[in-house]
Amino acid sequence: MSARHVGIIRNPAKVEAEILDAAVRAATIDREPPRITTFETSREDPGVGATQRALAAGADLVVAAGGDGTVRAVVETLARRGAPADMGVVPMGTGNLLARNLGIPLHDPAAAFALALDGSARPIDIGWVEVALEDGPRRYAFASMTGIGVDAHMIEQTDESLKKRIGWLAYIAAMGPAISASAPVDVDLLIDGRTALRERAHTVMVGNVGIVQGGLNLLPDASAEDGRLDLLILGENGVTGWVDTVRNLVWDNGVTRILTGREESVDSRTATRRPITTLEVRLSEARMFELDGEPIGRTRCLDFEVQPAALRLRC
Repeated sequence: MSARHVGIIRNPAKVEAEILDAAVRAATIDREPPRITTFETSREDPGVGATQRALAAGADLVVAAGGDGTVRAVVETLARRGAPADMGVVPMGTGNLLARNLGIPLHDPAAAFALALDGSARPIDIGWVEVALEDGPRRYAFASMTGIGVDAHMIEQTDESLKKRIGWLAYIAAMGPAISASAPVDVDLLIDGRTALRERAHTVMVGNVGIVQGGLNLLPDASAEDGRLDLLILGENGVTGWVDTVRNLVWDNGVTRILTGREESVDSRTATRRPITTLEVRLSEARMFELDGEPIGRTRCLDFEVQPAALRLRC
């Protein structure tokens, strides 16, 4: 179904207007273009207000042009409002996790915009998390991945200027300090209201999708269309613990899985995965929490749930 009015949510910190305009022209050169209006985000508002303005203006296709933070803001706004508009993504950030997992072109804005115009609208799930922060509880949607531990500390400590120069490789430079800051804590988990676990872990991640930068698949069973989220628990510290974790992530659930064609993920001594629809997490000590690549704050309490088929994404 062709869109009549496209509302583009542009993050000016990530997307230059000239580059986006050129992409739009290239994608619409052989067609009668729909009405297209651009709404800019700001440092104070990463996209909620811009998406609300696009919907109020009558947009029936909302395109997030920016990074994972912009995508998350658009996803949350569409889901909260139950808006009938479809969504598209022009990925121009560092991680671009949702686009990376759903086959949206990563380095070709014109192709990504053309896909938003012409692609099939697929119903995708999103996750919701209620997190207890120092200034009170907050409820957020997420499209890709969230968690506490090494990933959150790594994101928090990544040098933004370095990230602008070398992209996702800047996260590697922050890995050492992130590991040092992520000592294991006691973690109590309640899965789907009935399965209780107690783990000693340094990282707990919940994902709607599984592939991260560099093609590493942290959650091989994750899909944005299966009506569930996926949990990853990484436990134990020290050299032997990290060797086991890396082997599990890269070899057991990467190389070996590809070579053998095995479909199911494999756990190890330090890596545990579970499918979930709801999850309660309680930590013995507060840890940094990240949401689709953005550090949010320190917490000890998180409650997750999936919203199946929450919105329609053209991809």
